[in-house]
Parts: sequence; structure tokens; C-alpha cells
Amino acid sequence: MTKKTGFERRVHPRIEQRLALKVAVNGYDFITSTQNVSCVGAYCHINKYMPPFTKVMVKLDLPIIEQNRSKHLDLQCRGVVVRTEDASSGGFNIAIFFDHINDSQRNKISQYVSQFLSQQPSLRQ
Repeated sequence: MTKKTGFERRVHPRIEQRLALKVAVNGYDFITSTQNVSCVGAYCHINKYMPPFTKVMVKLDLPIIEQNRSKHLDLQCRGVVVRTEDASSGGFNIAIFFDHINDSQRNKISQYVSQFLSQQPSLRQ
């Protein structure tokens, strides 16, 4: 169990970290990177409008450090777009909620996130 601070109100904290991300929907693939990530979702930038409630397939390239060794895990899960915002630099920022992800995958993302929690301030919802 993680100790909650006055800054973090999330059950699943997120971190500002760039991870390679592929979002696939209706035969189209968007290659991008996360702006922030947690074990329940990701926030990223794409160049085409994607309306909220769009179901997507997500593939993350997740670098994990275990026993002082680095390895990369490819995680794939299904998600749903929960927010779409115009980006000031063009394109769109989208928030994806991972609605079909197994416990093992969620735990690996949590392990990745926890590597950075003491290094940066947490984001608020």
C-alpha cells in the first residue's frame, strides 16, 4: 500500500514520462509517445481528431529495471478515449483509459511508474 501525500489524490498515480506508444483504431495506426502515464491510462498527442468514446488498441514500449538490469516489455491492451483536446501546436491531445488490461500488465506499468515517483512531483486530476 502506498502512503498518500497531500499532493497525490489518485489511487493510481501518473507521471510525466515519454514512452513509445502506438494507438490503433479502425485500421489506422498512430505512432506517438505518452506525455504522462499511469497504470490505468495515458495522455498523448496525435495528428487526427479522435472523438471521446472511441475504442482503441494501445501498445506501450515499457522499459523496466529489475535487479539492476534494464529490459523492455511490449504491453498491448484495449482502451477508450475519454478526452480529446485541441493542441495549441496543432493536432490533438487525447486521454486514453485502459479498459481491458490484465493484472500482470497493470502491475508492470505500476512498477515502471514507481521508479519515478520520488523523482518528480505528481500530477493532479
